[in-house]
Amino acid sequence: MARESKRYREQLKKVPESAVDLSKAVGILKGFGGLKFDQTVEIHMRLGVDAKQADQIVRGSIVLPHGIGKTQRVVVFAKGDAANAAREAGADEVGQEDLSKKILGGWTEFDVCIASPDMMGLVGPLGRVLGPRGLMPSPRAGTVTPDVATAVREYKAGKVEFRNDAGGNVHAVVGRLSFDAQKLEENVTAFIDFVNSIKPTAVKGTYVRNVTLAATMSPGVQIAA
Repeated sequence: MARESKRYREQLKKVPESAVDLSKAVGILKGFGGLKFDQTVEIHMRLGVDAKQADQIVRGSIVLPHGIGKTQRVVVFAKGDAANAAREAGADEVGQEDLSKKILGGWTEFDVCIASPDMMGLVGPLGRVLGPRGLMPSPRAGTVTPDVATAVREYKAGKVEFRNDAGGNVHAVVGRLSFDAQKLEENVTAFIDFVNSIKPTAVKGTYVRNVTLAATMSPGVQIAA
């Protein structure tokens, strides 16, 4: 840990005290590579929303232009033709009662859970397991849909979900440190633009207060958004 702490302190010296443009921020972040694994890059947006107000919740999902550098594990609740279509689209597991029992038993080895509307009676009771992990299917996120095959393909392609936390912050994965700088910039820009596009009408004053990019083992770099 001491070695990592020293490395982190050295990195902090390279982080500007004020916000910089996106291109410079990505360049600084990519300079923090060199570890034995490909670090995940995350965006953290502090929003001027009151998280206690239902009409100020910021939530959604977006397929990033260049994916997130990770193949997401997707499970689907569906039957009949929809189930077959989900399998063909690349779902890692498709089921009904059997899948429900498996999850109730504590299995959550997946990143995304999708359900067709007619399966929600079966999926509803799983809320106590899936909810705390952010895996509960919802129409707003596009994970409750009659077109499960399209949803599977989107998540396999790098779709990310997000929802502001209690402090009004939004966090999401936007790629890997090994990504080409331009691809990282395009992913970040797409995410920021999308969050701006869904600004709740009830929000007054400054909506986006600050934006920070950080890799798994690096300090954050604030960007001018």
